[in-house]
Amino acid sequence: MNDVWKKPPISLGDYQAMVGREVGVSSWHLVDQNRINLYADVIEDHQFIHVDPARARRETAFGSTVAHGFLTMSLMSIMSYEVMPVIEGTTMGVNYGFDKLRFISPVRAGSRVRGRFMLAEAKLRKPKELQSRTNVTVEIEGEDKPALVADWIGLIYFG
Repeated sequence: MNDVWKKPPISLGDYQAMVGREVGVSSWHLVDQNRINLYADVIEDHQFIHVDPARARRETAFGSTVAHGFLTMSLMSIMSYEVMPVIEGTTMGVNYGFDKLRFISPVRAGSRVRGRFMLAEAKLRKPKELQSRTNVTVEIEGEDKPALVADWIGLIYFG
């Protein structure tokens, strides 16, 4: 089991006290051609800009293949496990959606990305249900502009 699952839990109050602060920055994650190809197979999107390096080099302004935007977005899950705290008594967490998700810059094959997480909101909707809103920026190593920015909403349930 990956160590990101073994973090010591914090109290709900400590979690809510983090609102308005940057919680953390994940490690870098490689987005290589193999990862892009595997993702293309899963979602059945084999557009040449993702899976044909020679053609993408010839026919696009990117200069190489680029990751699917949703691949970059999906990497936010592992990034969040690395940095977001676990709240005591949590039985599960689920995605509730996004209020904003914008793909700012393409992620070229061979690039590394990381997530920067700022907790924007953490409020109880019900006694055992917390709505959490996190502002996420996925940075591309060596690039001025991020790959994406998102307001990510999750629901955390307690036993």
